[in-house]
Amino acid sequence: MTPPAVNPKTPVTAPDSGLAPVNSHMHDKILIVDFGSQVTQLIARRVREEKVYSEIVPFQKAEEAFRTMKPKAVILSGGPASVLDDNAPLAPKAIFESGVPVLGICYGEQAMAHQLGGKVEAGHHREFGRANIEITDDCALFEGVWEKGGQYQVWMSHGDRVTQLPEGFRGVAKAAGSPISIIADDKRKFYAMQFHPEVYHTPDGAKLIRNFVRNIAGMTGDWTMRAFKDEAIEKIRKQVGKGRVICGLSGGVDSAVAAVLLHEAIGEQLTCVLVDHGLMRLGEAQKVVTMFRDSYNIPLVLVDASETFIGALEGVDDPEKKRKIIGGLFIDVFDAEAKKIGGADFLAQGTLYPDVIESVSFTGGPSVTIKSHHNVGGLPARMKMKLVEPLRELFKDEVRALGRELGLPESFVGRHPFPGPGLAIRCPGGITREKLDILRLADEIYIEEIRRTGQYDDIWQAFAVLLPVKTVGVMGDGRTYEFVVGLRAVTSVDGMTADFYAFDMKFLGHVATRIINEVKGVNRVVYDVTSKPPGTIEWE
Repeated sequence: MTPPAVNPKTPVTAPDSGLAPVNSHMHDKILIVDFGSQVTQLIARRVREEKVYSEIVPFQKAEEAFRTMKPKAVILSGGPASVLDDNAPLAPKAIFESGVPVLGICYGEQAMAHQLGGKVEAGHHREFGRANIEITDDCALFEGVWEKGGQYQVWMSHGDRVTQLPEGFRGVAKAAGSPISIIADDKRKFYAMQFHPEVYHTPDGAKLIRNFVRNIAGMTGDWTMRAFKDEAIEKIRKQVGKGRVICGLSGGVDSAVAAVLLHEAIGEQLTCVLVDHGLMRLGEAQKVVTMFRDSYNIPLVLVDASETFIGALEGVDDPEKKRKIIGGLFIDVFDAEAKKIGGADFLAQGTLYPDVIESVSFTGGPSVTIKSHHNVGGLPARMKMKLVEPLRELFKDEVRALGRELGLPESFVGRHPFPGPGLAIRCPGGITREKLDILRLADEIYIEEIRRTGQYDDIWQAFAVLLPVKTVGVMGDGRTYEFVVGLRAVTSVDGMTADFYAFDMKFLGHVATRIINEVKGVNRVVYDVTSKPPGTIEWE
């Protein structure tokens, strides 16, 4: 079962897409079987918080992954299905027969109980949101965290519940809607809970996962960003060999980190291409060129393709169509630049794990596809290049940590995310050059004021949006009919969840006044105070 949106407040690390680094066999590993929960990635982030290597694998591929990965422990995720359904997703029997510790979460508890001979029933009292559980017996899972007889807050999200324990298990906690909230088989080291420990609204959840990882599974924690860097370099060299690589720079942190990592791995075999598509922030292209040419000895080609991109996008209002147009044109530009340097064998890009999560349904149904990223899904058959995506396993906070490990300046590593489609998706409705110019200047004023007041580093992402509406207003002695600018600022860790940033009203008033006074074509400014669940934090 999947809980509502949550926002982890402390920096943690991230799960993998199932693509293990070359030397991952050298580390302690945990396999996470995904049953379709939208917050499965938060389980892996909690595991990575303990410096333990983890991979998320859809349940259909779990048996093969378990056999090849040889993990030291397994975690079964939540999910929206019912074990009582025909063809319900289940864990491979091999996992329970292997002797490794297993932790079940929500649907994972129900699957464990059902498969090992217990009973799961539907139609009882449902629990969604905060709940209190009472600890009824001691257990290694919450040793040093919870005490027998105590009551503690957790986050529930279920309709079905376990009503009869499998042989060898005992119940160690109860709640109003689930009399058997935590089950334990200490001999086999099988533990499961009806609630979600991975989310922020279970305050002690990270400690429970730590107990499972460290004390029950006995893992020491030997996976670090330095280890990832070294293994990624080895993996790149193995994949690329003596081939030539073009790396598409977008102006953001992800592609820049990917480029520096690639350069460290293959040196002169790399050529970076920055496409100025006319959808970048004010002066963005020149800032990137200056940083790379002044600080790194990496060949960089700047391509001015703004006329081509904007011309193709004019009048297009569907955001998915915009993404596909932009993605197709990027491919055309990279293909042309590859031919100019005598051909390239690989195209590298800064795809991250959130891009994959949002674009691909692991389970073919339970994990819904949120949107199609222009940089996810492979290259068209007409291209002779293969993809290199060295950051595909990481979340944004890990990419920043990798950038620091690679020596990128903090002023660049700490920049707010700016997606490849750029202003195209921050200009809802049809695009025109006039609207882009208005948006670019409004956005520049907004970011400038955030920096001036020292709030930039407290915010994960901030941007302006030109809304597809006009309003009547009065400016001076005349009536106007002009655009509305929306402002968005959020706090986040991984780019999968977000809460709005609570600006002081005086600040917002000052920014709004500047935008209305300085940007011709705008007569109203609004601020977005919505939060976002797992998925996109963009406003489009």
